Amino acid sequence: MAKKLFIAAIDKNSGKTTTSICLMHLARKKYQRVGFIKPFGGQSVLYRRQVVDKDAALMAQVFDLKDELGVISPVVLYPDTTRKVVDGEISPAELQEKILTAYGELEKECDFIIIEGSGHPGVGSVMQLSNARIARLLDAPVLLVTGGGLGSVVDRLAMIQALFEKEQVAVRAILVNRLIAAKREKSLDYLRRALIHEPFQVIGGFDYQPILANPTLRRISTLLGLPLQGNRRELQRIIHTVLVGAASTQRITELLQEPSLILATSSRDELLVTLAHLYQMPEYRSLIVGLVIAGATPMAPITRQILDKSRIPYMREEERTSAELYQIIGKDVSKIIAEDTEKLDLIRSLAETSLDFETIDSLFT
Repeated sequence: MAKKLFIAAIDKNSGKTTTSICLMHLARKKYQRVGFIKPFGGQSVLYRRQVVDKDAALMAQVFDLKDELGVISPVVLYPDTTRKVVDGEISPAELQEKILTAYGELEKECDFIIIEGSGHPGVGSVMQLSNARIARLLDAPVLLVTGGGLGSVVDRLAMIQALFEKEQVAVRAILVNRLIAAKREKSLDYLRRALIHEPFQVIGGFDYQPILANPTLRRISTLLGLPLQGNRRELQRIIHTVLVGAASTQRITELLQEPSLILATSSRDELLVTLAHLYQMPEYRSLIVGLVIAGATPMAPITRQILDKSRIPYMREEERTSAELYQIIGKDVSKIIAEDTEKLDLIRSLAETSLDFETIDSLFT
């Protein structure tokens, strides 16, 4: 029988997929046959002519699991799925059986299986597919991922534990991510003492890494639905800061302290031309990731010509304002995709130095 662990999280966007990548990377160094499954997926993509969960597609690409797509993503949520379940058109038992069948196939082939939950632990409850219910269904102990903090973490755990206890699922450990490096040991010490009477172990995860939360130029292009003009080789560059080009041209250049995406209006010819020229200088090229040019006013032909000649990456938006685009970007939580090679390399490196796989492995024996 394969060793298994279920990765849940205190809340969505807490780092389940990043943790899955790390554990997959480390487990493959110890076990010959390591499997992955996302039993229930809330966000689907079309990958290799199959509709699968987006995180399952990512794992398939990163770890070459392309032949196992039907197994690693057995149940995917469609817009009408929940209504069909409530209306009785789809049976929760039918969905659970799909998960059990897929997991059974995976277990035949693997020594170690990583099961990734969806969203927060209660997601899918309307279909009787909460994280806790699936963990019970698969008889899988839980590794619960959380961010740093003390009171907020303990308070959230108090509510979440009740859900797992109701389903009689064991939470073996919590993995604390996004720790402030200078306060790492102190934060872990306080959490361990606050949770000393709990049955699970507190394990340190990643220190806070802004680069993992920051979007790439490709992500912004997809998010805004705008094609990238100019140097498309820069699609994987990571944006550390988003600047709104409302100040003077001189002031904007002074604000270029780290790799930046600049939002500018189409009437700011002087700013656009200056940035195009700066992009061709090595000392500034590293600081300018690209431009988003907003506004209904057409760009001056000479300005567009200078932009195109410089090869500076830019996107053109004629309907939404810079302020609206800034809000959209600010609300987005950047998700890792298979093309984010820089982020994936960092995650593997962090896995080697930040996660104690032997401790995790022993807890889930």
